[in-house]
Amino acid sequence: MVELLHSAQACGISARYVLFDSWFSSPKSILAIKNELRLDTIAMIKKSSKIKYGYEGESLNIKEIYSRNRKRRGRSKYLLSVNVTIGKEDAIPAKIVCVRNKSNRKDWLAIVCTDMGLSEEEIIRTYGKRWDIEVFFKSCKSYLKLVKECRSLSYDALNAHVAVVFTRYMMLSVARRQNEDEKTICELFFCLMDEMEDITFSQSMRIILDALMDTVAEYFHITEGQLAEFTASFINHLPKYMQDALQGANAAA
Repeated sequence: MVELLHSAQACGISARYVLFDSWFSSPKSILAIKNELRLDTIAMIKKSSKIKYGYEGESLNIKEIYSRNRKRRGRSKYLLSVNVTIGKEDAIPAKIVCVRNKSNRKDWLAIVCTDMGLSEEEIIRTYGKRWDIEVFFKSCKSYLKLVKECRSLSYDALNAHVAVVFTRYMMLSVARRQNEDEKTICELFFCLMDEMEDITFSQSMRIILDALMDTVAEYFHITEGQLAEFTASFINHLPKYMQDALQGANAAA
Protein backbone atom coordinates (compact mmCIF):
# COMPACT_ATOMS: atom_id res chain seq x y z
CA MET A 1 0.00 0.00 0.00
CA VAL A 2 2.76 2.46 0.91
CA GLU A 3 4.56 1.71 -2.37
CA LEU A 4 1.38 2.46 -4.33
CA LEU A 5 1.00 5.76 -2.49
CA HIS A 6 4.62 6.62 -3.35
CA SER A 7 3.84 5.86 -7.01
CA ALA A 8 0.75 8.07 -6.91
CA GLN A 9 2.73 10.97 -5.47
CA ALA A 10 5.44 10.48 -8.10
CA CYS A 11 2.75 10.87 -10.78
CA GLY A 12 1.73 14.22 -9.31
CA ILE A 13 -1.43 13.03 -7.55
CA SER A 14 -1.96 15.06 -4.39
CA ALA A 15 -4.30 14.43 -1.47
CA ARG A 16 -5.11 15.79 1.96
CA TYR A 17 -5.97 12.48 3.60
CA VAL A 18 -5.48 8.77 3.01
CA LEU A 19 -8.64 6.78 3.82
CA PHE A 20 -8.71 3.04 4.41
CA ASP A 21 -10.53 0.42 6.43
CA SER A 22 -9.30 -1.67 9.35
CA TRP A 23 -7.52 -4.16 7.04
CA PHE A 24 -4.65 -1.68 6.47
CA SER A 25 -4.78 0.32 9.69
CA SER A 26 -1.75 -0.97 11.54
CA PRO A 27 0.39 1.54 13.47
CA LYS A 28 3.28 0.73 11.10
CA SER A 29 1.26 1.80 8.04
CA ILE A 30 -0.05 4.96 9.69
CA LEU A 31 3.47 5.95 10.78
CA ALA A 32 4.85 5.34 7.27
CA ILE A 33 2.14 7.48 5.69
CA LYS A 34 2.77 10.32 8.12
CA ASN A 35 6.58 10.23 8.28
CA GLU A 36 7.48 9.16 4.74
CA LEU A 37 4.64 10.57 2.63
CA ARG A 38 3.78 13.57 4.83
CA LEU A 39 0.10 12.71 4.57
CA ASP A 40 -2.56 12.40 7.25
CA THR A 41 -4.62 9.26 7.75
CA ILE A 42 -8.31 8.78 8.51
CA ALA A 43 -9.01 5.08 8.98
CA MET A 44 -11.11 2.52 10.77
CA ILE A 45 -9.01 0.71 13.37
CA LYS A 46 -9.11 -2.87 14.55
CA LYS A 47 -10.54 -3.60 17.98
CA SER A 48 -7.57 -5.82 18.72
CA SER A 49 -6.04 -6.37 22.12
CA LYS A 50 -2.59 -6.64 20.50
CA ILE A 51 -2.49 -3.12 19.01
CA LYS A 52 -1.54 -0.55 21.64
CA TYR A 53 -1.80 3.24 21.73
CA GLY A 54 -0.23 5.74 24.08
CA TYR A 55 -2.93 7.13 26.34
CA GLU A 56 -2.40 9.18 29.52
CA GLY A 57 1.07 7.73 30.08
CA GLU A 58 0.03 4.10 29.51
CA SER A 59 0.06 1.69 26.58
CA LEU A 60 -3.55 0.56 26.05
CA ASN A 61 -5.58 -1.10 23.32
CA ILE A 62 -8.72 0.53 21.96
CA LYS A 63 -11.06 -1.63 24.06
CA GLU A 64 -9.30 -0.55 27.27
CA ILE A 65 -9.40 3.10 26.22
CA TYR A 66 -13.10 2.82 25.38
CA SER A 67 -13.99 1.18 28.69
CA ARG A 68 -12.14 3.79 30.78
CA ASN A 69 -14.01 6.79 29.41
CA ARG A 70 -17.52 8.10 29.81
CA LYS A 71 -19.56 8.02 26.60
CA ARG A 72 -21.54 10.90 25.14
CA ARG A 73 -25.29 10.44 25.26
CA GLY A 74 -28.32 11.79 23.49
CA ARG A 75 -28.16 12.65 19.80
CA SER A 76 -24.40 13.14 19.63
CA LYS A 77 -22.81 11.98 16.37
CA TYR A 78 -20.08 10.18 18.26
CA LEU A 79 -19.69 8.30 21.54
CA LEU A 80 -16.13 9.16 22.50
CA SER A 81 -13.16 11.24 21.35
CA VAL A 82 -9.66 10.84 22.84
CA ASN A 83 -6.16 11.98 21.98
CA VAL A 84 -3.53 9.24 21.75
CA THR A 85 -0.05 8.63 20.35
CA ILE A 86 0.84 6.02 17.74
CA GLY A 87 4.18 4.20 17.79
CA LYS A 88 6.86 3.78 20.41
CA GLU A 89 9.81 5.55 18.80
CA ASP A 90 9.08 8.78 16.96
CA ALA A 91 5.46 8.54 18.10
CA ILE A 92 2.92 10.78 16.40
CA PRO A 93 -0.22 12.30 17.93
CA ALA A 94 -3.62 11.13 16.75
CA LYS A 95 -7.29 11.41 17.61
CA ILE A 96 -9.57 8.40 17.98
CA VAL A 97 -13.31 8.93 17.53
CA CYS A 98 -15.71 6.14 18.49
CA VAL A 99 -19.12 6.02 16.79
CA ARG A 100 -22.16 3.75 16.90
CA ASN A 101 -22.28 0.87 14.46
CA LYS A 102 -25.36 1.48 12.31
CA SER A 103 -25.60 -2.24 11.56
CA ASN A 104 -25.64 -3.11 15.26
CA ARG A 105 -26.67 -0.38 17.69
CA LYS A 106 -25.08 -2.26 20.60
CA ASP A 107 -21.70 -2.26 18.86
CA TRP A 108 -19.26 0.59 18.22
CA LEU A 109 -16.55 1.45 15.70
CA ALA A 110 -13.35 3.47 16.11
CA ILE A 111 -11.85 5.89 13.59
CA VAL A 112 -8.31 7.26 13.92
CA CYS A 113 -7.13 10.57 12.45
CA THR A 114 -3.59 11.97 12.49
CA ASP A 115 -4.76 15.53 11.74
CA MET A 116 -5.26 16.90 15.24
CA GLY A 117 -6.88 20.08 13.93
CA LEU A 118 -9.84 18.23 12.44
CA SER A 119 -13.09 18.18 14.41
CA GLU A 120 -14.85 14.94 15.29
CA GLU A 121 -17.74 15.74 12.94
CA GLU A 122 -15.35 16.43 10.05
CA ILE A 123 -13.45 13.19 10.71
CA ILE A 124 -16.68 11.19 10.53
CA ARG A 125 -17.86 13.06 7.41
CA THR A 126 -14.55 12.61 5.60
CA TYR A 127 -14.30 8.91 6.40
CA GLY A 128 -17.86 8.48 5.11
CA LYS A 129 -16.59 9.32 1.61
CA ARG A 130 -15.07 5.83 1.50
CA TRP A 131 -18.54 4.40 0.92
CA ASP A 132 -18.67 5.86 -2.59
CA ILE A 133 -15.36 4.14 -3.33
CA GLU A 134 -16.73 0.82 -2.04
CA VAL A 135 -19.81 1.13 -4.27
CA PHE A 136 -17.56 1.96 -7.24
CA PHE A 137 -15.41 -1.15 -6.77
CA LYS A 138 -18.47 -3.33 -6.14
CA SER A 139 -19.97 -2.18 -9.44
CA CYS A 140 -16.69 -2.78 -11.29
CA LYS A 141 -16.32 -6.29 -9.86
CA SER A 142 -19.96 -7.35 -10.21
CA TYR A 143 -20.88 -5.83 -13.57
CA LEU A 144 -17.75 -4.75 -15.45
CA LYS A 145 -15.58 -7.88 -15.07
CA LEU A 146 -12.80 -6.30 -13.02
CA VAL A 147 -11.89 -9.64 -11.41
CA LYS A 148 -12.65 -12.37 -13.94
CA GLU A 149 -11.82 -10.91 -17.34
CA CYS A 150 -8.02 -10.70 -17.10
CA ARG A 151 -5.96 -13.67 -15.81
CA SER A 152 -2.52 -12.28 -16.60
CA LEU A 153 0.29 -12.32 -14.04
CA SER A 154 1.93 -9.25 -15.59
CA TYR A 155 1.66 -6.08 -13.51
CA ASP A 156 1.51 -3.92 -16.65
CA ALA A 157 -1.25 -6.06 -18.14
CA LEU A 158 -3.29 -5.90 -14.93
CA ASN A 159 -2.75 -2.16 -14.74
CA ALA A 160 -4.01 -1.77 -18.31
CA HIS A 161 -7.02 -3.98 -17.57
CA VAL A 162 -7.97 -1.89 -14.55
CA ALA A 163 -7.72 1.28 -16.67
CA VAL A 164 -10.04 -0.25 -19.30
CA VAL A 165 -12.61 -1.27 -16.69
CA PHE A 166 -12.55 2.17 -15.05
CA THR A 167 -12.99 3.78 -18.48
CA ARG A 168 -16.09 1.63 -19.01
CA TYR A 169 -17.47 2.86 -15.69
CA MET A 170 -16.86 6.51 -16.60
CA MET A 171 -18.51 6.13 -20.02
CA LEU A 172 -21.57 4.48 -18.48
CA SER A 173 -21.75 7.19 -15.79
CA VAL A 174 -21.72 9.95 -18.43
CA ALA A 175 -24.39 8.17 -20.48
CA ARG A 176 -26.55 7.66 -17.40
CA ARG A 177 -26.35 11.30 -16.44
CA GLN A 178 -27.23 12.45 -19.94
CA ASN A 179 -30.25 10.15 -19.97
CA GLU A 180 -31.55 10.87 -16.47
CA ASP A 181 -30.33 14.34 -15.46
CA GLU A 182 -32.31 17.19 -17.01
CA LYS A 183 -29.47 19.62 -16.32
CA THR A 184 -27.50 18.04 -19.19
CA ILE A 185 -30.07 18.92 -21.90
CA CYS A 186 -27.72 21.35 -23.66
CA GLU A 187 -28.70 25.03 -23.31
CA LEU A 188 -32.26 24.29 -22.23
CA PHE A 189 -31.19 24.12 -18.58
CA PHE A 190 -29.52 27.55 -18.70
CA CYS A 191 -32.53 29.08 -20.46
CA LEU A 192 -34.84 27.76 -17.75
CA MET A 193 -32.50 29.01 -15.04
CA ASP A 194 -32.54 32.53 -16.54
CA GLU A 195 -36.34 32.57 -16.51
CA MET A 196 -36.53 31.27 -12.94
CA GLU A 197 -33.80 33.51 -11.52
CA ASP A 198 -34.67 34.71 -8.05
CA ILE A 199 -34.29 38.29 -6.95
CA THR A 200 -30.78 39.10 -5.79
CA PHE A 201 -29.73 39.47 -2.18
CA SER A 202 -29.42 43.25 -2.50
CA GLN A 203 -32.91 43.53 -3.97
CA SER A 204 -34.31 41.42 -1.13
CA MET A 205 -32.62 43.61 1.47
CA ARG A 206 -33.94 46.73 -0.21
CA ILE A 207 -37.51 45.37 -0.17
CA ILE A 208 -37.24 44.48 3.54
CA LEU A 209 -35.71 47.86 4.39
CA ASP A 210 -38.39 49.81 2.50
CA ALA A 211 -41.15 47.82 4.21
CA LEU A 212 -39.55 48.48 7.62
CA MET A 213 -39.29 52.24 7.00
CA ASP A 214 -42.90 52.45 5.78
CA THR A 215 -44.09 50.63 8.90
CA VAL A 216 -42.07 52.89 11.23
CA ALA A 217 -43.38 56.02 9.53
CA GLU A 218 -46.97 54.77 9.69
CA TYR A 219 -47.02 53.74 13.35
CA PHE A 220 -44.73 56.35 14.96
CA HIS A 221 -45.47 59.38 12.73
CA ILE A 222 -41.87 60.57 12.72
CA THR A 223 -40.47 63.29 10.48
CA GLU A 224 -38.45 62.73 7.32
CA GLY A 225 -35.28 63.77 9.15
CA GLN A 226 -35.92 61.34 12.00
CA LEU A 227 -36.70 58.59 9.51
CA ALA A 228 -33.44 59.24 7.64
CA GLU A 229 -31.51 59.20 10.93
CA PHE A 230 -33.22 55.93 11.97
CA THR A 231 -32.43 54.36 8.58
CA ALA A 232 -28.75 55.34 8.78
CA SER A 233 -28.48 53.96 12.31
CA PHE A 234 -30.19 50.70 11.28
CA ILE A 235 -27.83 50.19 8.34
CA ASN A 236 -24.76 50.91 10.49
CA HIS A 237 -25.77 48.05 12.81
CA LEU A 238 -25.87 45.56 9.92
CA PRO A 239 -22.89 43.32 9.06
CA LYS A 240 -20.41 44.78 6.58
CA TYR A 241 -21.43 42.50 3.69
CA MET A 242 -25.09 43.61 4.06
CA GLN A 243 -24.05 47.26 4.08
CA ASP A 244 -22.04 46.75 0.91
CA ALA A 245 -24.96 44.99 -0.77
CA LEU A 246 -27.34 47.84 0.08
CA GLN A 247 -24.87 50.42 -1.18
CA GLY A 248 -24.59 48.45 -4.44
CA ALA A 249 -28.36 48.40 -4.79
CA ASN A 250 -28.55 52.16 -4.20
CA ALA A 251 -25.85 52.77 -6.80
CA ALA A 252 -27.71 50.61 -9.33
CA ALA A 253 -30.96 52.46 -8.62
